[in-house]
Amino acid sequence: MEHEDFDMIGSDLNDTAELDDMTKRLKEMESEAAALREMQAKVEKEMSSLQDPASSAASQANREEVDARSVFVGNVDYSCTPEEVQQHFQTCGTVNRITIRTDKFGQPKGYAYVEFLEPEAVQEALLLNESELHGRQLKVTAKRTNIPGMKQYRPRRPNSFMGAQSRSPYVAAPYFFAPYGYGKVPRFRMPTRYGPYY
Repeated sequence: MEHEDFDMIGSDLNDTAELDDMTKRLKEMESEAAALREMQAKVEKEMSSLQDPASSAASQANREEVDARSVFVGNVDYSCTPEEVQQHFQTCGTVNRITIRTDKFGQPKGYAYVEFLEPEAVQEALLLNESELHGRQLKVTAKRTNIPGMKQYRPRRPNSFMGAQSRSPYVAAPYFFAPYGYGKVPRFRMPTRYGPYY
């Protein structure tokens, strides 16, 4: 009898230890859930501020103001450094930033943007159009502001490799005498590239 009471007391101790362990894990999970909710609210607040029309209008106005102080420089030599471009445009005014655009491999694309501190420096920089840097004539124009969501429409060009599928209406060829003899018509060859659908 005493042995059974001792086992029951030991099992009660095990149950209370498991219960304490479970409540401890439950509190940890609740604190993690609260931290996740806080992070989610912070991210939602940042996203709403990005999509806020007032802030987007302000950023658009800021972008237009920066573009009014900038010039586009085309035909820049690939080996040209930002310091050399800055020295070339130093006489126009105080250069704030030089941006030489690169492709995804880090190779220069051959054009740059020069941002000045004063808007008047843009007119001075436009006078350097067709000046030489590294033996190449630079094309200097005022930088235009891109409007988000407005993409220039370019119609699709016909692909000559995909067969002679034109969308123009059929026009009969003018009558001509066949060089192969009376009543014979020259054969027209199909395109040499394999196309399973035509």
